[in-house]
Amino acid sequence: MKLSVPKERRRDERRVAASPDTVKKLVGLGFEVLVETGAGTESGFADDAYTEAGAAIAADEAETLAGGDVVLKVQRPLIEAEHGGDEVALMKPGATVIGALAALQHPPHAEAYAKAGLTAFSLELLPRITRAQSMDILSSQSNIAGYKAVLDGAGAFGRALPMMMTAAGTIPPARVLVLGAGVAGLQAIATAKRLGAIVTGYDVRPAVKEQVESLGAKFLAVDESATTDAETAGGYAREMGASYKEREAEVLTEALARNDIAICTALIPGRPAPLLISADMVKGMRAGSVIVDLAVEQGGNCELSEAGEVAEKHGVTILGHVNVPSRLAENASSMYARNLLNFLTPLVDRENGTLAIDWEDEIVSACLIAREGEIVHPSLVPPNADKDVA
Repeated sequence: MKLSVPKERRRDERRVAASPDTVKKLVGLGFEVLVETGAGTESGFADDAYTEAGAAIAADEAETLAGGDVVLKVQRPLIEAEHGGDEVALMKPGATVIGALAALQHPPHAEAYAKAGLTAFSLELLPRITRAQSMDILSSQSNIAGYKAVLDGAGAFGRALPMMMTAAGTIPPARVLVLGAGVAGLQAIATAKRLGAIVTGYDVRPAVKEQVESLGAKFLAVDESATTDAETAGGYAREMGASYKEREAEVLTEALARNDIAICTALIPGRPAPLLISADMVKGMRAGSVIVDLAVEQGGNCELSEAGEVAEKHGVTILGHVNVPSRLAENASSMYARNLLNFLTPLVDRENGTLAIDWEDEIVSACLIAREGEIVHPSLVPPNADKDVA
């Protein structure tokens, strides 16, 4: 089997889908690995490191993709309707493409995979089960994002984070408010605490209170009696009702006025990010305060966030960096590459040197977008469509 690792071509993407370490393991699984020249450069992986691990280096994208039975990607491949080239057209029919394809948010891409005869797996759709934890790209990349968000916020903040007691006087600690206590939020809380800040965490799910407090942070509660149904079966936050949102706005307005840095991480799967910080709330924050909006690519938790921009509004610096994991590309790539390796390994029949996919496996079925010329994911298939893929 041939496995292709092309260079990522989307804007602001510095990661790569395979590291030299995972290439070595992929070769051990029986793959002939082909890496596009320069694919890992921005992640700190030179071509020589890949060749030492057992990969061959391809001269360009076309050569990399032409023979790949399996294609590993970070972001969804470019299609004909986009500028910058058609990556899907370069893949051979029957190839299996694996990555963070964001197919539910981009249905035309799912259609392109089916039309090209590709088998497509979108790993952000992995079920939240124990067996899938080592494959969980959302968790691995959110950890990186939460850590980097605090560093970015500290860098933009004009004062020190920890308390400093010196002969010249005492510097009080900064106060950090983290909105959303998922993987990114919890990592942000832990990082801000390590840097010496006084940290408060907020989430609509009362179940995460213990996790927030276990990291040494205070938990900001709005109305615990109204949050008994705030969590989905998959462990994600639900969108709350109007009365809760009114009370939430009051509590957050007061909290934001007391804090110096706000880290926004709240997301609702399949929906725009919840608006938590209004323009009026920003006006009430201290001059010199900082907001880091990790949800900016999904609409933002802050009304004044601008994707890809650093904005100054009402004396507050608002960071809208996109693709934050890519800002720590080496670590993010290493973790992402291991996620893909862990997903791919059970699909390989080492004795026969082929893929042996159990289509009934719950991990496989949850991530499968297209197969044998058809879109097969339930969220993308019309309810009355007559599709029967054996």
